[in-house]
Amino acid sequence: MATARAALRSGIMASLAVAEPPASRAPSRSPARSPARSPALSPAPGPSRCGGERHRSRSGAGADLGAIQDAQLRSVDLNHVIKLLEDSDSKDLEKEQLKALKKVVKRFENGLPLKDLAQVVEILNLCAEKVNEQEAFTEPLCELIKLCGLPFQKKKSSDEVSYSVAASKSIAQLGYLMRVPSSQVRIQICKCVVSFYNMELPRKLLPGYQPTNANYKIQMAELGGLAETLVLSLALVENHLTEKLWVLKALQHLSSSGVNCGLMMKAQAASRLCLYLNGVDPSGQLVFRSSEILWNLLENTSKEEVVNQLSSLECVHALKETFLDLLLHGFRHCDRQLRNDLLVIATLLAENPAAPMIESGFTKLLIVLATFTEVKIPNPLVKGLKLTYGYEDFELKKLLFNVIGILSKDPCAVQLLSESDVMPALLYYVKPNQKPGFNDWSAVQYEELQLHAIAVLASVAPVLIDKYLSCQANTLLLVFLEWCVGQDILKYAANKSKEKEDAILLEIQADILFLLSGLCENDLHRKELFSYEGVDILIPFLQMDPKKLYSGLGHNHLLFSALDCLWSCVIGCYITEDYFLEKQGIFLLMDLLALKQKNLRNIILGILVEFCDNPKTTSHISTWRGEKDQTAAHLLIKLWRQEELELGVKRDQFGRIVDMKRPIASSFQKQQEVIPLPANCPSFAIVEVSENIRAKLYSLLCKLGFENLPGLSAKDFVTLAIIRRYIDFKVGEVWSEVCAEIIEEFKPVSSDEEALKIISEVPEDTGRIVAALQTEVLESQHHQEIQEEEKTYKKIQAIHKQREMVAKSWENFLTRTSDYEALKKAKKLQEKSIETSRSKLKIENGTAHSTDIKGLGTTIGSGRLVTVETTPPQLIGGPLAVRDLSLKKPAVCERALKNIKKHQKT
Repeated sequence: MATARAALRSGIMASLAVAEPPASRAPSRSPARSPARSPALSPAPGPSRCGGERHRSRSGAGADLGAIQDAQLRSVDLNHVIKLLEDSDSKDLEKEQLKALKKVVKRFENGLPLKDLAQVVEILNLCAEKVNEQEAFTEPLCELIKLCGLPFQKKKSSDEVSYSVAASKSIAQLGYLMRVPSSQVRIQICKCVVSFYNMELPRKLLPGYQPTNANYKIQMAELGGLAETLVLSLALVENHLTEKLWVLKALQHLSSSGVNCGLMMKAQAASRLCLYLNGVDPSGQLVFRSSEILWNLLENTSKEEVVNQLSSLECVHALKETFLDLLLHGFRHCDRQLRNDLLVIATLLAENPAAPMIESGFTKLLIVLATFTEVKIPNPLVKGLKLTYGYEDFELKKLLFNVIGILSKDPCAVQLLSESDVMPALLYYVKPNQKPGFNDWSAVQYEELQLHAIAVLASVAPVLIDKYLSCQANTLLLVFLEWCVGQDILKYAANKSKEKEDAILLEIQADILFLLSGLCENDLHRKELFSYEGVDILIPFLQMDPKKLYSGLGHNHLLFSALDCLWSCVIGCYITEDYFLEKQGIFLLMDLLALKQKNLRNIILGILVEFCDNPKTTSHISTWRGEKDQTAAHLLIKLWRQEELELGVKRDQFGRIVDMKRPIASSFQKQQEVIPLPANCPSFAIVEVSENIRAKLYSLLCKLGFENLPGLSAKDFVTLAIIRRYIDFKVGEVWSEVCAEIIEEFKPVSSDEEALKIISEVPEDTGRIVAALQTEVLESQHHQEIQEEEKTYKKIQAIHKQREMVAKSWENFLTRTSDYEALKKAKKLQEKSIETSRSKLKIENGTAHSTDIKGLGTTIGSGRLVTVETTPPQLIGGPLAVRDLSLKKPAVCERALKNIKKHQKT
């Protein structure tokens, strides 16, 4: 409705602006209108001359006269004016008083200084008192009030704070002046208040002064309580339409502030304004301004307090008559918007059981309006009413459906609902739009009305069972569901969302999924109808881009609806479950669980626990791998640690148990005192199970098994030791509560006391066992880390040693190449080494070849260059008789050559 109200302001404000009527001035007896001058303003007397000379004297002294007047105006003595007005013994002073007031107005025509406000306010009060008897003071009083609409003048910036009390009192005095029985004065006061919100700077500033802040007067009006006074003044102008409209215009501006709205509520503004709604006003401004102020009160103050003030029979009746008049005779666009605004206010009243909606006949009227287009039964309440298919009437239809849903919660209104045609009207939309025509709802509007009707039907059906069954509603719903699945409406919405994702389309999809959840929950046959096509529709929603969850369009709500639909429409039907597993649905759920979205954890874990009843599920969970090869077991244990951190469970820096008596108790749980409860009331230890996700995590890990879980660190094993004994610790907490309640209420006998002592020691012993196991895991991990550290150190040590050897070898090489003596020494050592390596046995019948290379000046190892001497004569004709070795190469030599070439390349 915010859009409607915004358009309401822009459309109506232009066409229904208050025409400011000319002030009806009474015959003035003010001497200011007379050409005669006062002695103070006359030129100084001089010698008597002829008329022509006198004329020239006056015309020549015109400039001097203006300067004299300005000087005299600047020196107006406000205390003298006050004393002059207080003197009421003689009526001959009226001319002097009016003349003095005219001087004051002229003096401050550019704004009132803050330092003079107190005296000006006193002058205003004195003038107001004289208006009752002397009508001539009306015009100067209005002129002084008009000056209050100009910005106050300050000399220093600190003046705004220093004179805040005087400023707030002066503005508050404007409200008190509404008591003056003059239409001209009251309208001028309202114009002055309106000018606070459209402040215009004066054409000329006082010398040495500057205007106050633009919002200064608005703040002073709040401080002085002007809004409350103006609300009370409505009683004074009740029979004067023009004055009333001006007061409402001023209140409309004032109600933009929460402080002013609070002040207005003290004066019963809501009930006073509601009573004016159906007043006579051809322009329509009375209804518009009153409803606008009511809206501001609802937005800026307590809605319950406003509704309570509107809950009288007179207010409800006035609201009903105004709404009906706009409904039957409001043909303008702004009238329809205003009608819908009043219907929203009526909806708020319908939620209040104390509001006399039934007694005033408003409830019956709303029920008839909600059903008259679907059920063609004439009703005198809406005779002659015709709705268009425009946007305002579409909003009206949705609001009426909403009212029906609210009335269904009121036992007193159920009888009226049963006597009406509400059920057939709602079931009218449980069918496809067969023949959409020009004079009908559009396809989108019809689908939205379908969703509203079915949502309201869920509230109305339980209280109107007989009507529901007589209309064969179950059959209609099942046929409609079958048609939806067969015609792919859901698929259209899912595909459409890829093209254009806006808030309305997302809301429609979420509503459809919610509807399916409600229809298929606890009904196996409907789940079978959902089946494969339903799963195919759900899968894209679970594959939603996580970035869209923060878009603000409603993707978060849509994902929740999809998860709820999955829980209600898939789980429990093995055929549908198996198909969901085949579509890798468990992987999608695990991906969503790994998003670190806290608001998604609970529902996803609940779905996974329910799915684990299917024996195929655990293998899917175990197979899943997340980011950085994260396993499901690691993710679940990590979520457990995060949950315990948020709950304030005590753990040491390594994750071990600290409190042996209550190892898994949260900080809030430890703060609870022992309160004896009846047997049928669950204790806090039991309630706590459903308030966090630890029980679901324990259930899933039980399904996966606590042994041979992949991808776990030592820290995970420490946490897993606690999870494994979760039930034991929880049982210990329950026994602890039982023991505490028994000791609180009774004094057990010695045997029972001994039994309770033994029972209370069990959780503590279990905690010590788990803590010892955790310590063993950590020590084992520490030992393994030390071994790995030693291996790493040895590897590093070997690398450093190798580097040292390489560096030393390079250093020796550089020494040999740069120092000839070192080269000779190295050469000798090399020859000696070679000599010692030779065999001492002589080769029989063979020639010893020298391994030295002549002319070689290096001490590094030689290459594969070998010089073979000529074969001795005694060996000619022997095995080496073949001169060309290349003509005959044994296979072994060939392989050797290949190896040599291969090594040379490398």
